[in-house]
Amino acid sequence: MAGGKTKDEGGFQTAAPYAILIEAESGTVLFEKSADTLVAPASLAKLMTAETVFNEIREGNVKLDEEYVVSEHAWRKGGAPSGGSTMFAPIHSRIKVSDLLQGAIIQSGNDACIALAEGIAGNEENFARMMNARARELGLTQSNFTNPTGLPDPDQRVTVRELARLARHIVATYPEFYKWYSERDFTWNKIRQSNRNPLLAMNIGADGLKTGFTKESGYGLVGSAVQNNMRLIVAVNGLKTANERADEARKLLNFGFNGFESRLLFAEGQKIGDARVFGGEQRYVPLEAAGKIPVRILVPKNSTERIIARVVYQGPLRVPVEQGAKVGTLKVWRGDNVALEVPLQTAESVMQGPIHRRAVDSVTEIFGGWFRAGLKKL
Repeated sequence: MAGGKTKDEGGFQTAAPYAILIEAESGTVLFEKSADTLVAPASLAKLMTAETVFNEIREGNVKLDEEYVVSEHAWRKGGAPSGGSTMFAPIHSRIKVSDLLQGAIIQSGNDACIALAEGIAGNEENFARMMNARARELGLTQSNFTNPTGLPDPDQRVTVRELARLARHIVATYPEFYKWYSERDFTWNKIRQSNRNPLLAMNIGADGLKTGFTKESGYGLVGSAVQNNMRLIVAVNGLKTANERADEARKLLNFGFNGFESRLLFAEGQKIGDARVFGGEQRYVPLEAAGKIPVRILVPKNSTERIIARVVYQGPLRVPVEQGAKVGTLKVWRGDNVALEVPLQTAESVMQGPIHRRAVDSVTEIFGGWFRAGLKKL
């Protein structure tokens, strides 16, 4: 989806220059505004910092009770002398990974983020490379990270769409760590600091995630809330004040919770489409949602907006085709905008077909290739 497009659902407007609202379970986009524009993340970059550490813990490379030293660099750049967001960790002190994570998540401590980066990767630059590698693994193709703190750097840029996707991944993948995002305060070095997320005090079901601010980025927020068993994720950036940031994020969440209803498109394990197979015992293989999950989309209540679903894959598929192979995507448009993308997998295996079938497919493919090549020349 191109940057700059705005979903104008029922006339809803936001003062946020960059915004997106998604439903967490399906990933349905409920609202977007310049969601693919690259912007400075400020402390929202710490979501990627935390995910990188979470993943290292999952992989067994890092332990929660490991202790990392707060270097002079971490103390001067991110600690008390820096004048920025800090955990107030004393220089040369040793702190457990679990406490550093809470310092980074709840207090937004730059010293905590730098200590984690140095403890895991040796320095900030190496850790930033880990962040980018991990981002690509998660399908975040546009965002670029140059440090673990989000402190200003002209090369550090994100999109609110990818921040929302990252938040969705964190919520679904790390419930044991996600709980820290809802903690109201954290005390370290006898200094108690409150969580900066204004949504937590609004009684709207919010339980995370992160705020950010620099002069360059403006005020930003990535938040998540649950009402009636439905979780929404909102990401905004570029607001003028902290109050405006809080108000616009809340307005977006209320718009989602009050204005949409779920609609089933395909039941669990239901055939969604077919993919062409080259040289197989059958010409087509049925496709279903990856994981055999039901496919649902949120639509505006009482809406008559047109919904179009299309299967997108690169084919024909080559035999042998294994059952459960991820081969394409279901794209669902609501009106003029892509609202949902669902990975597809093969519902059954296809083995190599008899020689006469392979010969026919070869001739078909040759003529198809000529035809396609001819089109490119026109």
